[in-house]
Amino acid sequence: MKKVASLLFATALVGGVASAQVLINAAGASFPNPIYQKWFSEYGKKTGVRINYQSVGSGAGIGQITEGTVDFGASDGPMNAEQTNKFHSKHGYNVLHFPTVMGAVVVTYNLPGVSQTLNFTPQALAGIYLGKITKWNDPEIAKANPGVRLPANNIIVVHRSDGSGTTYVFADYLSKVSPEWKSRVGSATSVTWPVGLGAAKNDGVAGLVRQRPDSIGYVELIYAVQNKMAYGNLKNAAGAFIKASSASVSAAAAASVKTMPDDFKVSITNAAGKASYPIATFTWLLIPERIQDKTKKAAIVNFLKWMLDKDAQALAESLDYASLPKPVVAKELKAIAKVQ
Repeated sequence: MKKVASLLFATALVGGVASAQVLINAAGASFPNPIYQKWFSEYGKKTGVRINYQSVGSGAGIGQITEGTVDFGASDGPMNAEQTNKFHSKHGYNVLHFPTVMGAVVVTYNLPGVSQTLNFTPQALAGIYLGKITKWNDPEIAKANPGVRLPANNIIVVHRSDGSGTTYVFADYLSKVSPEWKSRVGSATSVTWPVGLGAAKNDGVAGLVRQRPDSIGYVELIYAVQNKMAYGNLKNAAGAFIKASSASVSAAAAASVKTMPDDFKVSITNAAGKASYPIATFTWLLIPERIQDKTKKAAIVNFLKWMLDKDAQALAESLDYASLPKPVVAKELKAIAKVQ
């Protein structure tokens, strides 16, 4: 019965939008780009709809949806009040946030001669990115890694140079665990970095860390996995050192989201619970509340419904993302009706 229902759903999608040969333009976050490219390809095969997604970073995605140069955007950080008001002032209606998957930001490093997976405390990460911890054998790093021979080399800090949702998530976490970070730097898609070298997008940070011995950076989990890069275990709010995985991200969501807000804007960094990975996040599609082109509206609405189906969410798991909790999916399916 379930297979029949899925077949009927796919047939309905094809019948509804394929004949129009719709081209939809979208842009934004690089964090979910691997799953988005997979989804858009699969959806295109089923429907004939082409979704051209440019992985340009969350900041650019917010900017492009606000300017109206794309049909929808994508961001790992929800739009703040200023951004939301700017969009409303320009268009006369709102932009809706639809969570797509959950993922982990990992701390990746290039430390020749060290084969063990390193542990990082919140104090170590904040100290490194504030420029206060400058050597790999600093006591704050060493105490979390007993028995590991850490070099006395300088730490090369790498961060994003573009407006980035991955940066927002990382900075949001540091703001929760470090009062100094919160007061000096704060959390946003673009921040003033105290130290470090900048690189564009997740793949840019991953590439720079791979090239530079003694470096450290932050990327979405799939970029570390695909590039076979080392990434550390992080000490969570319960005091446990946790590896990033779909299970530990799901644990963070379960500990943080008892009731999803109606606008779907929520942070799950530094979540409670021994199994929770501390730098976890939802990522969002930014959909205009009103879409004038009826053909594009139908294609986008049908895509939202398709991506929330269990088979599409299962594709996310295969790329090291965590699928959405069932209550969140149910709430989103109702919220799709807001797209007019």
